[in-house]
Amino acid sequence: MHIVIFGLTVSSSWGNGHATLWRALLKALAKRGHTASFYEHDVSYYADNRDDWAPPRGIDLKLYNSLEEIRGRALRDLNSADVGMFTSYCPDGAAAAELILSSRAEIKCFYDLDTPVTLTALANGETVAYLPPDGLGDFDLVLSYTGGRALSELQSRLGARTVAPLYGSVDPEAHFPVPSLDQYRGILSYLGTFASDRQQALEMLFLDPARRLRNETFQLAGAQYPESFSSLPNVAFVPHLAPQLHPAFFCSSRATLNITRRVMAEYGYCPSGRLFEAAACGVPIVSDGWDGLEMFLTPGQEILRVDTSEDVIEALSLPEAELRRIAEAARERVLANHTAERRVMELEGICEGVSDRVQAATELQ
Repeated sequence: MHIVIFGLTVSSSWGNGHATLWRALLKALAKRGHTASFYEHDVSYYADNRDDWAPPRGIDLKLYNSLEEIRGRALRDLNSADVGMFTSYCPDGAAAAELILSSRAEIKCFYDLDTPVTLTALANGETVAYLPPDGLGDFDLVLSYTGGRALSELQSRLGARTVAPLYGSVDPEAHFPVPSLDQYRGILSYLGTFASDRQQALEMLFLDPARRLRNETFQLAGAQYPESFSSLPNVAFVPHLAPQLHPAFFCSSRATLNITRRVMAEYGYCPSGRLFEAAACGVPIVSDGWDGLEMFLTPGQEILRVDTSEDVIEALSLPEAELRRIAEAARERVLANHTAERRVMELEGICEGVSDRVQAATELQ
C-alpha cells in the first residue's frame, strides 16, 4: 500500500505522544513493503525540539508551512494512494479532510489517536478544530486508538460508517532492556507530558509515595510541567527526555508508573504507548486501573494495578524475584501482541475489508 498521512508530528516527541507511535508504525509499514508520506505542519515549537530521527526507506516526511502552498503536490500524492488519512490534532485537520475527500485515494480515513478527548469535547458542546464540520460520514474508515464504547459513539455522534480500533504499540528494536544509568536510578519512575487531568492521580500514586519514602529517589520526566510542580528533595526531574533515552530511564528504576488521563480512563480500552514501551524494556509496571486493562496486560500477573498510594508502596516492597517475574511476563505478552508490526498487520486486514466494500459499492453504481 501507499499511505498518505496528515498528522500532528513525527519529527518531534516534545510534549506529545504521537511522534513515537508514528515512528514505530512507519518503520513497520516500510518493513512490510509499504510506502507512506507523512505531511507535518512545520510549527516552531516542534522545529525547536526536533529529535535525531530519520524516516526509513520508503517513508517521506513532508514538512510544510501552509497547506495551500502544497495543495497541488499533496493532491497528486493522494490520487495515487491506497489510503488517504488525517489524524486527531492535525493542525490542518478540517482542510486536510476536505483535500482527502476530493482526491482519488481508494480508502479515505480518519485516525483518532485521542478519541475520548474528541468525544468529551463534542458532548460539552465544544468545537473540535481537527474534525470536518460535516462529521465523518463521508469517510470509508475511522480508526480509533480507543476501543469499547468509544467506537459506537464515533458512529452515533459523528456518523462514522466503518470503525475499528488501532491501539498503541511499541517498536521492540527501540525499546528493550538496557543497563541502568546512575542519573536515572530510583525506586519508581514516571514518564509523561504534563496534563491537568492526570495531576490528581500523579499526586496520589507518585508524589505521595515520594513523601512517605523520603530515603528513596523518585524519577519524573516530561515536558510542560510548571516550575513550581514539585519541590520534593527526593524527586529528580527531567524536563524533556529524548526518545533514545527512554529505555535507560525505565530500566534504571525498580518499577515504573503508568497513569492514564482521566477522560481516557473513563472510556477505558485506551492503553498508552508508554505502557507498551516500558513493558518491552522489561520493567515492572504499576498502573492505575480502567475498563479493558486486562485485554492488554493481566493485572497481578503482567502488571500491578494500584488505586492508592498504599498500593504503590506495597507494590514497590514486593520481592525482587516477584517483580522480575511480572516484568518478564509483560514483556513476553507485549512482544507477542502489541508491537507496531502486529498493528500494521491488523491495519492491512482492516484496509483489505474496507477496500472490498468500496469496490463492491463502486460496481453497483
